[in-house]
Amino acid sequence: MHLFKKIAVVSAALCVAQLAPAQTLPSPESVSLDKLGLMSTFPPTDAQRVDLSNSYKYPQMRFAAQHLREFVPTRNIRHGSAAVAVLPVDNKSIGSFVFDDDKGNKTTIDEWFKASYGDAIVVLHKGRIVYERYDNQMKPWTPHLLFSVTKSFTGLMAAQLAHEGKIDPNALVTKYVPELAGSAWGDMPVRDVMDMTGAVRFREVYTDPTTEIFGYNWASGLMPRPPGYQGKTNVYDFLKTLQKEGEHGAGFVYRTVHSEVLGWIVSRASNKHWADLMSENIWQKLGMEEDAHVMVDSVGTPLQGAGLNATARDLARFGEMLRRGGEFNGQRIFAKAVLDDTFVKGGDREKFKAGGMPFRAGYSYHNQWWMLHNADGAYEASGVHGQMIHVNPAAEMVVVKLASHPVAGAGFTHAMTLKAWAALAQAVRQ
Repeated sequence: MHLFKKIAVVSAALCVAQLAPAQTLPSPESVSLDKLGLMSTFPPTDAQRVDLSNSYKYPQMRFAAQHLREFVPTRNIRHGSAAVAVLPVDNKSIGSFVFDDDKGNKTTIDEWFKASYGDAIVVLHKGRIVYERYDNQMKPWTPHLLFSVTKSFTGLMAAQLAHEGKIDPNALVTKYVPELAGSAWGDMPVRDVMDMTGAVRFREVYTDPTTEIFGYNWASGLMPRPPGYQGKTNVYDFLKTLQKEGEHGAGFVYRTVHSEVLGWIVSRASNKHWADLMSENIWQKLGMEEDAHVMVDSVGTPLQGAGLNATARDLARFGEMLRRGGEFNGQRIFAKAVLDDTFVKGGDREKFKAGGMPFRAGYSYHNQWWMLHNADGAYEASGVHGQMIHVNPAAEMVVVKLASHPVAGAGFTHAMTLKAWAALAQAVRQ
């Protein structure tokens, strides 16, 4: 397998995995980048080298998550020349806050962060940084691969365009992308793309090269193509080959290819590249500190389902904007009606049950965001290996956590993650 079978596709299968069986993991210290010394000499030795042939493996993936653009082509998302929106710092002793973990044992926020192979965490309370930590060679200015957190940016941009009348969620996908007329999306409403309730045959069996996941990887450049390869060589051409399986709207099934189609619709409706929309409508307006970037395929198509890379602080600014109802840095980024529909109303909880995620019992999925439907009205963006933007409106809290966990699927860590969210909410309230 190639490096970023994980980037835009592994997130689809592994995030929906059932709770993983018990397995022995390496200690976080043993696979820290300082300990491993990957790419640390000039030139690196063979043992230190990380390249496309091994960057999908663990622990090399820990290096790759912070250095994506050294392995694959990317497009920049400019933060502009406006003044940086300062996040006031009010450091508190949150790291030592004690809580019960998912096994009933006492732990602390610091211990949880370390044990979960954390690379960065920023916690805001009422817009102030109350806890910030970096590990595994991460710095405040280091961009990190976000995997499926990317989907949530695509979803909100689509929802905003729908609010502005530029996308009709009830229209067929072919109104915007007629090229998909012969595919699964030919008779699919846009809403079923936005909420991942559209029926498309897209199997993700990584031991079977006849399943569609391999075609996606080869087309997008996520995996080296086999000798004599005659298939598609970019994402959009590959999407045209996928066929319908089942009935649209019947239930939620998490498939990354829906995010790629939604991104295509966004670009068609706005007549702008996804990365330029991100820069003009979000990054420049929020007063971000650093540029972001997104992986692109051979013809410059961004991986709108999992290719975004950004810093923890800039993601915290984005989360704080959402918590404030769409405003930040003196700018309105998203209409409040868009955020209310996404996060307050949420998705169809009955349809969500079809997705096979018992570890996310009670959740819903709408506009490519996860709603917890808990007492605090929390919602989040999530990516494999531990990428999270978690917003708790009742606690006035935003958490950004970036990680490089050995197990990709959320099911393996989710019970503990919920415990940590509750502990952080309790800590900031105190």
